[in-house]
Amino acid sequence: MPAMLKFIAYRTLGAIPVVGIVSVIVFVFLRMAGDPVASMLGDNATVQQVAEIRHAMGLDLPIPQQFLLWISHVFRGDFGLSIVTHEPVSQMISGRLQATLSLAATTILFSILTAVPLGLFAARNRGGWTDRIITLLCTAGFSLPTFVVGYLLVWLFSIRLQWLPAQGYVGIEQGVAPWLLHLVAPTVAMSTVFIVLIARITRAGAIETLNQDYIRTARAMGASEMRVFTMFVLRNAAVPIVTIIGVGIGVVLTGVVVTETVFNLPGLGRLTIESVLARDFPVVQCVMILFSFTYVLINLVIDIIYSLLDPRIRY
Repeated sequence: MPAMLKFIAYRTLGAIPVVGIVSVIVFVFLRMAGDPVASMLGDNATVQQVAEIRHAMGLDLPIPQQFLLWISHVFRGDFGLSIVTHEPVSQMISGRLQATLSLAATTILFSILTAVPLGLFAARNRGGWTDRIITLLCTAGFSLPTFVVGYLLVWLFSIRLQWLPAQGYVGIEQGVAPWLLHLVAPTVAMSTVFIVLIARITRAGAIETLNQDYIRTARAMGASEMRVFTMFVLRNAAVPIVTIIGVGIGVVLTGVVVTETVFNLPGLGRLTIESVLARDFPVVQCVMILFSFTYVLINLVIDIIYSLLDPRIRY
């Protein structure tokens, strides 16, 4: 088997136990959070009514048996029913998926296209006033919480200037322009911290690469600054940049919950908040497992990209 396939197989096998451990932790912690049946029925429910519903939902079984029963249904594609709405959990999630995927995709794309050039520009002018301004903006951006940036954007662009819609979401099937207009403010709000992380790592990696002998050799041979930065600096500084992008996916997944609440987007983040408040643990555990699986999958892809960028990286 080629070395690349061995590497991919090794990393894939290593990701499976992580997803399993996360599933167990989420399942157990949700069971310890309280009795959802008592919360659902209210204070007027009798002990017999609570016991009957707990028995019907299998909540009177030992936790290990509940987990095995749940995981067996998951492998068959059955994620259970919502305690609150009595809808299939998979149907509820699929209905909220487009908004979250749209927000995540625009955030990641906007962050990378903005942060990498900023980091390279700051490195090229290190010590100058442009480098100091970019560093100052990065520090300020990292200090501002996502919800504060979100409310500032709503106040400025939606209330004062009336350029953008304040809240809500329009599916892409209703037109690309309305879809993008509803995503501009949430994307910028959620991108703030992500841009700062990528820009700072890009700047540090580019400065370190610029001090290497082969950069001086390339310049001495007449290579233009554009070629030096695109073919040598960015390529050799790509590993730490890709690393921070992978780490930043966790920031995006966390920011989805806050951003969708601020901008009233009907996505998985808002569904998570609603389900937590209602103690609708079938929905919560499914969303948490989905987020965890996505994060593990992204890091698996990042590990594979490592080996493509630098063939010396092997496990």
